[in-house]
Amino acid sequence: MRPGLPAVVFVLFLALLSGLKPVLGIRFIMHREECLSHDVKFIGDKVQVSFVVIKYDSGWSDAQQVVDLVVKGPSGDQIIDFRDKISEKFEFVTREKGVHRFCFTNKSPHYETIDFDVHENHFTVFEEHAKDEHFNPLLEQISNLQYALNNIRFEQRWLEAETERQQIVTDAMSKRAVHKAFVESAALIGVSILQVYLLQRLFNRKIGMFRI
Repeated sequence: MRPGLPAVVFVLFLALLSGLKPVLGIRFIMHREECLSHDVKFIGDKVQVSFVVIKYDSGWSDAQQVVDLVVKGPSGDQIIDFRDKISEKFEFVTREKGVHRFCFTNKSPHYETIDFDVHENHFTVFEEHAKDEHFNPLLEQISNLQYALNNIRFEQRWLEAETERQQIVTDAMSKRAVHKAFVESAALIGVSILQVYLLQRLFNRKIGMFRI
């Protein structure tokens, strides 16, 4: 006997909700090195990771705001290694379950603010309906929908962080441009005053020579 429509809808709704997991997004300030961890529950899950260097405290310095990132599995094996990155977005398939470590290294002497996101994609199949030929296509579509929705949420957070970083960079460039213009104007005024002073002295000396 086939389940009624309300029961089918309820099961499919639970299947959809079970695959929608929150994106773990944090923002932290680092100086030299900082390690974060994420506990992966299942082998074969796809883990999505992104980070953006939002800002760095360097005054008027033009130093590059870059960091290194090393990702290691539970057994300590290195999975991914990024060098000198301002931002990055990547994914990998887990080979073992357990705590994965994400270690950032800041090579500059300045403090940097990092926006970091990690999301684990996993779809739970309801075994009691897996053999039903009517459920298989629906569950597959739900799995695709879950993955698409999770990707949208993940991309949205990364784009928000990128937009904020670009805004901070633009504001900093505007402030530097104003500061540079002020310094150049002050220098020009100073040179003009010096020129007037020297010309006045030269003029006074020539008048004194004519009087003698």
